[in-house]
Amino acid sequence: MAAKGLHSHMKLEGEIERCRAEGHWEQLQHLAQQLLLPARPRRKAAADAQDTEDYRSMLLAEALLEECLKENFAKLKDSVPLTEKNEPKLSDAKQYLTNILTRGELRPKYMTEAMLILGKLHYVEGSYRDAISMYAKAGIDDLSTKGEPLYMLRMVAEAFVIKGLSLERSTNSVASRARLCEREEEVMACFETACVITQVYLQGLEKTLNNTHSRNIKSSNVTYSEFELSYFLEAALQSSYVTHLKKGNIVKGMRSLREILRTVETKATQTFRMTAAKQLAQVLLHSLSEDCYWSPLSDPLPEFMNKEDQSYSASPDEWKFKWGGISSLALLVSDVSFVSCAQANRDAVISRAPDQQEDRAVSLRDASSVYDLLSITLGRRGQYVMLSECLERAMKFAFDEFHLWYQLALSMVACGKSAYAVSVLRECAKLRPTDPTVPLLAAKVCIGSLHWLEEGEYFAKTVIDMGEDAGESLARGYLALGLTYSLQATDATLKDTQDELNKKALQTLERARDLAPEDHQIILYLSLQLALVRQVSDAIEHLQEALQLCKDDMNSLHLLALLFSAQKHYQHALDVINMAVAEYPESF
Repeated sequence: MAAKGLHSHMKLEGEIERCRAEGHWEQLQHLAQQLLLPARPRRKAAADAQDTEDYRSMLLAEALLEECLKENFAKLKDSVPLTEKNEPKLSDAKQYLTNILTRGELRPKYMTEAMLILGKLHYVEGSYRDAISMYAKAGIDDLSTKGEPLYMLRMVAEAFVIKGLSLERSTNSVASRARLCEREEEVMACFETACVITQVYLQGLEKTLNNTHSRNIKSSNVTYSEFELSYFLEAALQSSYVTHLKKGNIVKGMRSLREILRTVETKATQTFRMTAAKQLAQVLLHSLSEDCYWSPLSDPLPEFMNKEDQSYSASPDEWKFKWGGISSLALLVSDVSFVSCAQANRDAVISRAPDQQEDRAVSLRDASSVYDLLSITLGRRGQYVMLSECLERAMKFAFDEFHLWYQLALSMVACGKSAYAVSVLRECAKLRPTDPTVPLLAAKVCIGSLHWLEEGEYFAKTVIDMGEDAGESLARGYLALGLTYSLQATDATLKDTQDELNKKALQTLERARDLAPEDHQIILYLSLQLALVRQVSDAIEHLQEALQLCKDDMNSLHLLALLFSAQKHYQHALDVINMAVAEYPESF
């Protein structure tokens, strides 16, 4: 019987450790209650009974605190302190822990754990000095994680990151500059230690979860939900590289970020990995040029290390981009962005249910930022076909989202899929009916690439119908309509139809010029239309006006040379051609 009781107790302890490691706090409370159930000898020492009671109280305190933190995740992210008055679970947890430490009868191992839990509680209350003091009492700097159970790794990792965050928020009290530097070094050491321990913890947890899953499939009735990365574990992974990057330590920050992406590859951290991969892409795009990029298998340039050793703060103006073809840097950013895109597509919330509105907004925001990075990267390389294919996959969660639709339309225009681009721009116009740039772009594509003159006329009139609300785009709307009429006149076979369309084109272009008298491009097309209806002298006069506004416009010079030639002013035409050839040697 004694052996059976011992076996049951050990099994219970194992289940408690597993719950604490995997974050099953409701299950932990149920198991903690079982510690006081019978199956014990009648004559039990009072000290052992008290030890069991305190141990049970510590488990309940931890479970209550963690549930409270999970319920207030948004407040933690915004650094809003929690209060006992508004959080009953926090109050109960603090009472349990205070009583344990006051009695001081718990075994040293568990007493240290109680201090670590109370230190976390002080931090979420905003009592940063109390948190630092409690961790000092627990002696976290001397704690060894070798051979410790997984839950202890989690607690120590969280303790170090909380200590670092508490020290960061207490720097205002440091008067001496030397002491401030020491404090910053201490903060950085805490973050780096927390990051390393967290990686070890997550790798061990993944093995445990895989083994548990295998046993559950075979026989066990106990099932565990998927592990979720807590706020403090996520902070433990992020704080090190984020702090380095904020200080301009690009080398150290990238090393830490790459190390995390290489080692932290568990199901529980997929969302975090997407965030980290996105941040790596942002760092590469913002802070490195082709000349100073280094791969994970090579060493950075010596000048980088020298600058960081001197606490050099990076300036975006000093490390400018020098893109030359398909570089290793561009390829890496693309790969990182593709990974993020794949995860964004997989995790996208596409349900339109009202109760999922907030999750859908977060999913869209994350996906949009990833696709923006991909657009920048592939756009610089001219990989518009690939970009359009990626953006097409984003349409599954882009319902009524103008930004992604418009990005898709632009990528379609850039890669030559003009007909598809017009269809997408129609949808964009429905989403933003008051935005004149959308139908204006659609008109440009219809007129230029597709020669869809009726559709071009429709889109141009859409802009004109907006009136003054179209702003500066109104003149461009008249320009597009005038060009449509002019091209329709060219296609017409009947003389009366040609004359009528040319007259409408001229009137429309003159209206565009009245709205934007300093737009040299509008004046250029007005001159061209005058030339088409044989009013060459007026065309030259307007064209000279356009050249006064933009002296080196190639199209204006070209048209002027043709008009001089048409009037048999050959020397003037030759002079214009020579000037144009000198200005644009590759175009004439």
